[in-house]
Amino acid sequence: MKLVIVTAVEEFHNEIIKLFKKAQIENFSESEIDGYKITNPLIVASNWFGAEAKGNESNMFFSFTEEDRIDALFKLIEEFNGQMETNNPIRAIVLPIERFI
Repeated sequence: MKLVIVTAVEEFHNEIIKLFKKAQIENFSESEIDGYKITNPLIVASNWFGAEAKGNESNMFFSFTEEDRIDALFKLIEEFNGQMETNNPIRAIVLPIERFI
């Protein structure tokens, strides 16, 4: 068993759920988060509101699941990101679980 964590901008919320279903990951949790990207200091300095950091509405999904389902999910995410026209790819990581109850 491993922990998979997926983050994406709110715009891809429904697509993420579809990817989890296609990978047969039926049990997962979701949390709304704010995503931040540090920009070039010259661009920030030229902005009247440069001192204000504004986050992007994002989602974090996570699931404790089997490795073969995570492999399927990663393949689906790679395909999705390959067809993406924006600069906000879906991100995913996997963490090993040493013990659980």
